[in-house]
Amino acid sequence: MDYDLVWMRRDYWESPYHRWATGPWQERSQAAKRNRAAHLEKNVHTSGPVSYATHNQKLHHELECSPTFRELFDQTHKRKGTDDYVRKSAHTIVETYDRTMADRYAEGTPQSDLDSKAWVDTGGGPRKG
Repeated sequence: MDYDLVWMRRDYWESPYHRWATGPWQERSQAAKRNRAAHLEKNVHTSGPVSYATHNQKLHHELECSPTFRELFDQTHKRKGTDDYVRKSAHTIVETYDRTMADRYAEGTPQSDLDSKAWVDTGGGPRKG
């Protein structure tokens, strides 16, 4: 609050600043910090603040065609510069999805880029409604 933002009007900045300074907001923030520190193995996504849409756009530009869902998943779940998934669970999900797709579609049968029902089933079913 002690310095002026060059990209935002001061009166716009004051409202969120005061909200973030409240007790309940600070408590949630501290709890989130503790959770992230306690579960380092959960903080391994490679995409960071970059959205799937942005990754999709970049991959489209690199490949000069629309990327498949699997290419996008690999881009965001593999360590940069390697062929290793960030977590064993990501690797397991991909293997299970591939087996499910092979079981559902006979060889030579056209299949969609993403079978959403197979993907949800592979991930263990819906968890957040």
